[in-house]
Amino acid sequence: MAQHNELGKKGEEQAKGFLVQKGYRILETNYRYQKAEIDIIAQKEDTLVVVEVKTRSTDYYGNPEDFVNTKKIKLLVAAAHKYIEERDIDVEVRFDIIAILQKNGKLLIEHIEDAFLHF
Repeated sequence: MAQHNELGKKGEEQAKGFLVQKGYRILETNYRYQKAEIDIIAQKEDTLVVVEVKTRSTDYYGNPEDFVNTKKIKLLVAAAHKYIEERDIDVEVRFDIIAILQKNGKLLIEHIEDAFLHF
């Protein structure tokens, strides 16, 4: 497996642990629909949270969250809609980004709630 893929998987595992510590219940990981993949689908209280995890080894080219573009957002929204439709869920939905940066051998985690409001 390529090094960037290993870092991405490590980041997703860290993100899941982070969310569980914060009281989220993980419902699904790596949910796929057409060309989209949702890294983590979680629930906290009455809110379904769709989480995109971005892990980078450096911020030289920008922060991890900067790599979530408009095309990615559209794909995530479509996949979330399909997930909700398949399961006949009627809850509030929120889109978050967990940005993880590897620095000095540590993974720094930033949780951006309602991330797509900032685009």
